[in-house]
Amino acid sequence: MTRPRILLTGGSGQVGWELRRTLAPLGEVIAPRRDALDLSRPESLRNAVRQVAPALVVNAGAYTAVDAAEGDADLARRVNAEAPGVLAQEAAACGALIVHFSTDYVFDGRNSLPYKESDATGPASVYGSTKLDGERAVAAAGGPHLIFRTGWVYGLRGKNFLRTMLRLARERDELRVVDDQHGAPTWSRMLAEATAGGLASIRSVDGFSIEPGRWGVYHATAAGETTWCRFAAAILEADPARHEQRCGAPSPIATADYPTPATRPRYSVLDNGRLARELGIVLPAWETQLEMCMDDRAAAFAP
Repeated sequence: MTRPRILLTGGSGQVGWELRRTLAPLGEVIAPRRDALDLSRPESLRNAVRQVAPALVVNAGAYTAVDAAEGDADLARRVNAEAPGVLAQEAAACGALIVHFSTDYVFDGRNSLPYKESDATGPASVYGSTKLDGERAVAAAGGPHLIFRTGWVYGLRGKNFLRTMLRLARERDELRVVDDQHGAPTWSRMLAEATAGGLASIRSVDGFSIEPGRWGVYHATAAGETTWCRFAAAILEADPARHEQRCGAPSPIATADYPTPATRPRYSVLDNGRLARELGIVLPAWETQLEMCMDDRAAAFAP
């Protein structure tokens, strides 16, 4: 088989860094630096895509500073809404498949059962609104596309909840963590491996081929659900260097006790049924993913 070109954006981010490894068996991964592929300048992306002429575009880049987006809506919109549309248009023009990552923040969080792809959206933040517009722009381009909505992503690199909790546990005598928001913590590596697995199943001699009936939005998170406080407790319990922690178990607080500029969904658990039916992808439970992630952390402490 030939090695198709894969254009990856956000290659230095949490998910993008993992994708560079998981996509490598599927083709030649080209992950330009930001000065060569800048999502904040959407129109500049056209020449970049045309020069690479990829068979697959994977957009793992995004403006993810949820609170900062409330005061920086223009930049968030360029990166999260306009840039994905340009990438999708160029992918469609050259016959490439585009994979785009979105978020649970496209929902208002008022559900009490896991959200399906067909459920009504209603973002309550600039971040969620711009990500939803990005989904619509990708679909409107008219070419083959897969949109993976995920949430509560963490890993051993970058800025995320897991790393924050590990740091604060060493700095503070007490941790107070929100306990009335529900979601499914998803390890960046599991998400990247699931993405590559799904793409491997549709790889053809010429690139990647998927029927129009399977285009569209898929929910892709860990199985199960928890709260931020319970997730924090599990992180500290699994920490291979627990002896360095100063605090005890996290204390639960309400969302109202920790006000933020952006409104978070109270319930953002996603139903992953379509992902399993259409692409054969089943992500492990969040507890299993955390255990696997912390095993990697433990390896760093091994003599």
